[in-house]
Amino acid sequence: MRKGSLNAWVLSRRQFLTLSGMGGLLLLSGQLSLSLAQIRMEEKMAYAAKDYSRLLGMEGFSEPLLKNHFTLYQGYVTNTNKLMDMLGQMLRDGKMSSPEYAELKRRLGWEFNGMRLHEYYFENLGGKGGIEKTGGLFKKISEDFGSFETWEKDFKATGMIRGIGWAILYQDSLTGRLINFWVNEHDVGHPAGCTPILILDVFEHAFMIDYGLKRADYIEAFFKNIHWKAAESRLK
Repeated sequence: MRKGSLNAWVLSRRQFLTLSGMGGLLLLSGQLSLSLAQIRMEEKMAYAAKDYSRLLGMEGFSEPLLKNHFTLYQGYVTNTNKLMDMLGQMLRDGKMSSPEYAELKRRLGWEFNGMRLHEYYFENLGGKGGIEKTGGLFKKISEDFGSFETWEKDFKATGMIRGIGWAILYQDSLTGRLINFWVNEHDVGHPAGCTPILILDVFEHAFMIDYGLKRADYIEAFFKNIHWKAAESRLK
């Protein structure tokens, strides 16, 4: 590589260390530009756990329950980053046809969706008071379900389905229609082309520390703390 070409590159300390870890031979093989592109891509793809400590003290949710839930969410973020790093390295090494690559790809859906669904869930909590009846979400729910009360009954019934999972109010991106869905595992059951509006976590870790088997009481506490403005902001 010509001296002028090398001088044209200014490496940050982080990029230099990353390049060293990937193998300094890349500099000698004429693949510097490709390496830097990969580094920038990986830096963009790294996820950081969000801070939801504002929810501590929320009525109906004890501090041990919330802190345990935050820790579980942080694990999804960590595992998402690990999987993306491992898959990226396997891609660079040309190991895409290996069984390990296939299984990690499958696992990514579980970890990523676990991360993202918890973020939606925490972000639509922490509200005070009920839904604004002059707002767009209330009007849309009432229009699509006949009344807000009918939607609420259906959403709560969805959350009471036996088994672990999520109750999610989705909006169909094609028609705009709102539909309550039951999603069992993170990586399956999500309706294609739909936007999550309101998320209710009904895995045991979301309520059993405080409520034991009384899931209905947990759902009532959830409804008392919905951040309706956050949910409405997701409406298209």
